[in-house]
Amino acid sequence: MLPFGPDAFFALFEHYNRAIWPAQIVAYALALAVLALAARPRPGAGQGIAAILALAWAWNGAVYHMTHFVTINFWADIFGLFFIVQALLLLWTGVARGRLAFRIGNDAAPRIGLALVAFATIAYPALGWALGHGWPRAPMFGVAPCPMTIFTMGMLLLVAGRVPLYLVAIPVLWSLIGGTAAWFLGVTEDLALPVAGLGGLALILAKNRRARRGGPMPKA
Repeated sequence: MLPFGPDAFFALFEHYNRAIWPAQIVAYALALAVLALAARPRPGAGQGIAAILALAWAWNGAVYHMTHFVTINFWADIFGLFFIVQALLLLWTGVARGRLAFRIGNDAAPRIGLALVAFATIAYPALGWALGHGWPRAPMFGVAPCPMTIFTMGMLLLVAGRVPLYLVAIPVLWSLIGGTAAWFLGVTEDLALPVAGLGGLALILAKNRRARRGGPMPKA
């Protein structure tokens, strides 16, 4: 059982969304920048994408979990710590080491990755609106952990070559934890979380097997 109910959950998001406005608009602008960098790769594009993803995970850890969600859930500080660890892993792998190159290709993995990106940015908030918890009571892309996790799994499916599994572990874990909201809180759009997490993991494992047979990883 969760230590809070649907009313407290959606009231929290109403307060949170109003408190951080217009961060939601900035999040969508950064998502467009991520897609532009992936669509037209250039030197440093992978590092730019990784930095934006890291910023989003750090925000969700420090601002959402540790500042707001903690007021109704005593586990939020621990969740926030995991999100900050994910941000540091993205910075280390994608920015400091430049080991992540993102490509929009025609294979199954990048196509499904783009579908997850579209779901997180467009379908997720649209479903919330249709189901009666639209703005400002809805979890919003970029500043809420569940749609951001789906978006991140989509972007990891766009990585050219092998994807380090330590970058996948926390998003998959959150997809299972956050997916409980679909059942207990009536956040039906979060039914996509475990599908994105577990399905994305299976695709990444298959990608990594193929990449090991294909040679070195591309440069970011």
